[in-house]
Amino acid sequence: NFQFVSFYGGSIGDLLYRWEQLGVFSYVLPFLLIFAIVFGILTKIRVFGDNRGLNAVIALVVGLLALQYDIVPIFFSEIFPRLGVALSILLVLIILVGLFFTPKDNKVVNYILLAVSVIIFLAVLIKTTGAVGFYSAYFWYTYWPSILLGAIVIGAIFWLIGSVGQKR
Repeated sequence: NFQFVSFYGGSIGDLLYRWEQLGVFSYVLPFLLIFAIVFGILTKIRVFGDNRGLNAVIALVVGLLALQYDIVPIFFSEIFPRLGVALSILLVLIILVGLFFTPKDNKVVNYILLAVSVIIFLAVLIKTTGAVGFYSAYFWYTYWPSILLGAIVIGAIFWLIGSVGQKR
């Protein structure tokens, strides 16, 4: 029996639920993302010259092979919601900083925003790898304070070295 289903309205949640049931989020979107990235990289680096057909075939193969096991859909379903939250946090931080500073006022503010962005990126990556089940997540979860302190010390050393050579 064939079942014909159409969408006559309703909430956007119903549409997204139907797409989820059809595998759009688990297979179609991850495939398109991987295909586009691989195709773009191959086109940019021109490893095969201007042969776009060959680039497309290679991107197609890589995209399909990436979906052979469920690790890619699971990873994407874990990282992109966290990325959305991280971007929201950065947006709020940029708005709050923009109330008091302009980029021309102080370059240190830009470096602080960059440092916060890197920390948020690492937090998203660590949480995602932990949720997916990568074993390295335990190492990061256990030692992140020490790693963060070491990164701050190393950053301070580079900042001091860079500021010593400048004339005032």
